[in-house]
Amino acid sequence: MQFPYQLAAKGKYSLKNVRLETGFEYENEEVNGTKTDLFSIEIEGGKIKEVKANDPASNAIDAKGYLMLPAFRDMHIHLDKTLYGLPWQALSPKRRTVKDMIAYEQEIIPELLKTSVSRAEQLISLQQHYGTHFVRTHFNIDPTSGLKSLEHLEQALENKKDSFKAELVAFPQHGVYYTESASLMKEAAQLKSVGFIGGLDPLSIDGSIEKVMDFTVQLALDHHKGIDIHLHETGESGMKTINYLIDKAIENPALQGKTFVSHAFALAHLSPKETEQIAERLAAGKVGIASSVPFKGKIMPIPTLKKYGVNVLIGNDNVQDYWSTFGSGSMLQKANLIAELYGYATEYALSRTLQFATQSILPLDEKGKQQWPKAGDEAAIVLTDASCSAEAVSRMSEIKALMNDGNLFWRN
Repeated sequence: MQFPYQLAAKGKYSLKNVRLETGFEYENEEVNGTKTDLFSIEIEGGKIKEVKANDPASNAIDAKGYLMLPAFRDMHIHLDKTLYGLPWQALSPKRRTVKDMIAYEQEIIPELLKTSVSRAEQLISLQQHYGTHFVRTHFNIDPTSGLKSLEHLEQALENKKDSFKAELVAFPQHGVYYTESASLMKEAAQLKSVGFIGGLDPLSIDGSIEKVMDFTVQLALDHHKGIDIHLHETGESGMKTINYLIDKAIENPALQGKTFVSHAFALAHLSPKETEQIAERLAAGKVGIASSVPFKGKIMPIPTLKKYGVNVLIGNDNVQDYWSTFGSGSMLQKANLIAELYGYATEYALSRTLQFATQSILPLDEKGKQQWPKAGDEAAIVLTDASCSAEAVSRMSEIKALMNDGNLFWRN
């Protein structure tokens, strides 16, 4: 997909006829609707400068009554390894394990690197089509690609810098020691552009939880990075890895709030009591969970994690690549899936579910008081063809405009 928007404004300007949520409507003390009104919004210096009464006669950009929401954030994706932009290819039944996939990647990476800049840009455009302006993206660090995946990803992001942002995770997809990637990880950790140290199934791939986690934690501490590891392992090894990482975060306050376990499938196999116990521990260590909301066989206990105050981030993960045939690139679709999986069907529950697309930013607080947007907020918004947040989630409403750093792009 080519970039679906055209630059409409940047710098200092105003919008009129912007629809904002102002409160909930109630019937018998239960929320049964959402109130909205039209406003004018002033933008300056990449920030929302002022939210004021609508002036339909002003010489401002007309938002046409579309609903303004916070722009979406995808907190787990692999921009460097998509097949999007290439001819259709479903999964092969021959590759069943992570090690099978590692061997396959070693074969195909040299050829894929030839087009990885343009494919990353096309995947970014797809996400922007659905209102995403920010991602946390993992990039391969392995002996086959060296630092090439990072270099190509950075080029794609540079080409998109006015309309898109990213934070980067150095990801040892082929294991830290399984393919001797430790030295490459150390090299990547020194780079200012890299914000997180990644990891992969320490026991099943590298044969040791302690050795790999100690390496990862120390690398993060030495270079003042966060941690975001992939953990597909279930059962005892999965839970031991999660608890080991929680212990390290508790021992090292610098890691608290900056440490995440992506996938964490082991959590989906616990009893309700065990789930509450680990949720309490995760919250105590300020260790977050990044999930793509899988629903094959087991369902992740996202409601329980949220109940205990665990930071739950949501992402698309793979978007039509050789790891997964699926993946839409839409964060509204992820919020919609969460609503359906966990039964968030009322006006109030659907309005709260928007947080999984925006990563916790909601126009109305729990009691219906307007809390976004305010003067000083980041000028990162979408305009969508919906009457309220609940409708946007339920109907996955069309995005009409996207703003990043105050740069407004209108749908072509």
